[in-house]
Formats: sequence, C-alpha cells, structure tokens
Amino acid sequence: MAWPDGIFCARKAGYGYVLGMASTSDPPAAVLLDAGGVFVLPDPDRILGAFTRAECSVGREVLADAHYRAAVRFGTHLDVEANWAEAWLDYLQTYVAECGVPPDRRDEAHRHIDSEFADAALWVEPVPGSREGLRALADAGVRLGIVSNADGMMAWRLAQLELCQVGPGIGVDIECVVDSGAVGVMKPDPRIFEAAVDLLGLDVDQVWYVGDMPAIDVVGARRAGIRPFLMDPLGLHLDASYERVPSLAALAELIAAASLGRPSA
Repeated sequence: MAWPDGIFCARKAGYGYVLGMASTSDPPAAVLLDAGGVFVLPDPDRILGAFTRAECSVGREVLADAHYRAAVRFGTHLDVEANWAEAWLDYLQTYVAECGVPPDRRDEAHRHIDSEFADAALWVEPVPGSREGLRALADAGVRLGIVSNADGMMAWRLAQLELCQVGPGIGVDIECVVDSGAVGVMKPDPRIFEAAVDLLGLDVDQVWYVGDMPAIDVVGARRAGIRPFLMDPLGLHLDASYERVPSLAALAELIAAASLGRPSA
C-alpha cells in the first residue's frame, strides 16, 4: 500500500497495576505509541499565560496531572467521531477544574484555554522519563513507531525535543511517524493504525499500541486489531476493560519478562 508524503518511515514501575500477559502470549514485534500524553504535554508557559489572561492563579505543578485527569473523560463508551465537540468540551472543562480554577472563573478560563489547545504546536513539554522509557523499549528488542493525531509536524517536534527520530540521531531511533495531519485520517479511525503497521511490514497481532485517551487510542487500536495499553501514570482507570501501564519503562519490563518466558511482576 502506498501512503502520502509526510509519513516518516525507516526499514514508573512500582504502581502495582501493570497487567501481565497470559503465559501463552508472545511479546510484540513492534510497539506503536501516541505522542500527546506519552511523550509530550501542553506547554506550561502557554497554559499559564492563558490562565493569567483569564485572571486565574494556577500553579505549574498541577498542569501535567490535570491532563491525565481530564483524559479520563474520554471513556471507551464515547463515540468521539459522532460527538467530538461535546467530548472535547468535557475534556477542557475538566482540565480547567482540575487546575483548581474557581467555579465562577471557569467560563472565562475555558475561553482562553480553548484557543491554546486549538494549536497542535502546544504539545511540546516532554513527559518526564519518556525518552528513557522509549530507550528501554528499544533495548527490549521491539521495533518502534509513532501514531499521532497532530498537524503533520509531530515528527519534527519530537526530533527537535531530542526524544526520538526516524533513523539515527540524538534521540531514540524509531521507524515511522504516522501523523493524522499528513495522512488525512485521525484516530480512532483504524486506517491510521493500519498505515503504521503496513510501513512496518507486520501483522496487526504482532503490534501493541500505547496511548492516553481511551475513546481515541484504545477504541482505535481495537478497531485495527491491535492490542492497546493505556498510559495511566496516576492510576485513575481503576475499572478499565483494557490494560494499563504507568510508564514506558514498565511496559518495557513487561515485554522483557515475556521474552524470557516468565510472568511479569
């Protein structure tokens, strides 16, 4: 299958909720990963600037957790393709509330925050430990790629942040970046996952996917026949019907254990 120009391709453990595999399960040949919430978070300076314009006092230290708490609103029961505006509004309202904005200032804060989140270039704050976790996955012997809903520039941003790049470089070597802004389809549409699997030359049952929003990442991966894992660093998805990991390093441990034929911790 031929894919459009713009696809880049080359040939906290300890939370106690990493879900292990059955003894008969094989480790993946490749792991595909989301960018937002896995490698990058919203730029804290831009977010704090938006709150300042809304005359709201918010601490930098709450911003990362606010994203993951708001992401809980994207449950697998949602049809985000049919009700995107409603789902996104719920995310933003929850994000503002989780940042500690008083109820009487939330509408004004939402107006300023919405304008920032409308720009895909907002997502440039590296997730702590993400590069090291990606390196651990590479060391576990799996092939790696990115599947992201973005603006066609995610490969460039990840390389500029020295997190990863297609081929040799300062970051971790990966094989492809499939960006919705380049291919014209967005998660949870299974075709964006199929594009990455096709580039890797693998079958879907040889691939796992890691993302942070259930209705987009878990649903989309399942539609494509790929085994999904949710990035859940705060342990918020307690009743989930899908597997969760607190970090990429924890996933690397799971894969390494499977490769050795022993149960994970």
